[in-house]
Amino acid sequence: MRQIPADGINLFQLIYVLIREYEEKMGVKVLNLSLGNPDAIPAPEVLERKARFAGKPDYDLHTYAEDKNLGQFAENMVEACSGVRLGDHPDWRATPIAGIKTATAILPLACGLHLKGRENFSVVTHLPAYDVMGTWAGNYLGANRIVWPLRSADGMKMRTELLLEALKKSPKKPDLVFVIRPGNPASAGATLEEWKPLMKVCAENGIRLVNDGAYATLTDGVSHISLAAAAAKVGADYPGLEWAEMYSVSKSFSDPGQRLGVLVGTKDFVEDFILIKGNTDSGPVPTGMAAYADVLRDRDLTKRLLDDTYRMYRARLDFLVPKLKTIGLRPACETTSGFFTLWLTPDEAFGVDLVKESNARGIPKAELFNRLVIEKTGIVGVHFSGPKDESGFGESFIRYAVCTDVLADEFRKRFEPAIASIQPKYCD
Repeated sequence: MRQIPADGINLFQLIYVLIREYEEKMGVKVLNLSLGNPDAIPAPEVLERKARFAGKPDYDLHTYAEDKNLGQFAENMVEACSGVRLGDHPDWRATPIAGIKTATAILPLACGLHLKGRENFSVVTHLPAYDVMGTWAGNYLGANRIVWPLRSADGMKMRTELLLEALKKSPKKPDLVFVIRPGNPASAGATLEEWKPLMKVCAENGIRLVNDGAYATLTDGVSHISLAAAAAKVGADYPGLEWAEMYSVSKSFSDPGQRLGVLVGTKDFVEDFILIKGNTDSGPVPTGMAAYADVLRDRDLTKRLLDDTYRMYRARLDFLVPKLKTIGLRPACETTSGFFTLWLTPDEAFGVDLVKESNARGIPKAELFNRLVIEKTGIVGVHFSGPKDESGFGESFIRYAVCTDVLADEFRKRFEPAIASIQPKYCD
């Protein structure tokens, strides 16, 4: 007998089912804009080093990595992703991690959930979000989850006043605030002026602050500043602030299969994390860590690789976004960072009243829209719903990513007439 309800299916597992159903029925591949992982592979300079280090007989390259920092990988990764030299901050520490998702799952334990008791532990997360932390903290670990809403009226930016409103409604002070900047599904970055009030709230209330910075290098250099860079600039203004930020090679170097990243932050926080991690995993693959350490030591090469990756996605975005705006879709925010585009779900599409139909079928409007678009055009996105407001309704979104070559002739030939058939309309 199963012990976990089948309705706990991951959203992206559902997308895979819809893709399979379309391809079996139509006999052609979907136009897949749902992928949130790179369709590219690492650059030749990275592949060469990975092969070279895999062939070395050094014991440290073939045993458990644990919290080893081969070739000063952590320091170099932090500098590549944030521009901050770890050595300039003796009260900080960094440790390699085997991917951000696994690290996210154990962060509540690194903040003492198991000692405080789950009923006394609270985590703040955004909605809409790729909700790994909300799932782990609220559903799996049984802690209290406080929702900090993101709204299209704000361009999906962090608004600390909305956080304070949410905290007023919560009977317990949060132990952890977890954000994703640049966001997923909303590719909005965070400026220094957005970080400062959040850092102030966390410092004054003894709340640990964590940012998932998976997309930190996919930015124009203006619309986003990493939490680490913000802490380096103004952290002294917020004494007692405990924070951490995570980066990975998955998006920055198109290498999600390597399962390699870094967590950097204030020393006590990182050392708490290392203690829990030691009983959770045995570290990243050491040959990959050593290879990337060798890449990252070459500052010019690193900058070129990161810039090339960002330019690839920017060129794709510059095609996709105007096309979707032209047919009448409304952006929930502008894509200034990352590779996602987020749109408000229309109230009508293909001549179908989505509000009426979603009520009749008992599924969210965003999911209904995604299903219809897949069925009629083969264009696949990911649907999200925002938190419900006081009226009982929440915003409805569709996310389209550019982790496929939307500039390819074959894609454009099918895509442009397909989107013309959607005919989205909004009630207001």
